[in-house]
Amino acid sequence: MGPRSEVITTLSEEETEAAGERAGRLAERGMVFGLSGDLGAGKTAWVRGFAKGLNFPGLVHSPTYALINFYLGGRHPLFHLDLYRLTSRDDVFGAGLEEYLVRPDGVTVAEWIERWQEQTPSYPEPGTPIQVRITTCGESCRQIEYAYPRS
Repeated sequence: MGPRSEVITTLSEEETEAAGERAGRLAERGMVFGLSGDLGAGKTAWVRGFAKGLNFPGLVHSPTYALINFYLGGRHPLFHLDLYRLTSRDDVFGAGLEEYLVRPDGVTVAEWIERWQEQTPSYPEPGTPIQVRITTCGESCRQIEYAYPRS
């Protein structure tokens, strides 16, 4: 049996953020969410909402140049990774980010998760993230597909 999945459609950046907030409310320590989608698809908007769902009181920014942002003060620590500048799983290991992708001591959201999973031999492997694919379906329209690994 394959992973469970669901698809929702949002019609504004606020709705995309609200979808992230719903996911954040359900997140538990040790979970990893792997985001994928084109540039400008709404990944960071989704993460802003996710942080709200964890009751994080501050602002959320894309960690493109830092690779990782830490958000403390919510229900669980949030580790927000952006793997865009890395080209392979080896680069992720070289940057020391694997600890945030396998049973983190908090919750991880990793944008461009395919950089980590490119050499994964089978789906799902232990520690496989919940997959969140955001696809543009119009100027403000987004389809957000969640794929949950088998338990």
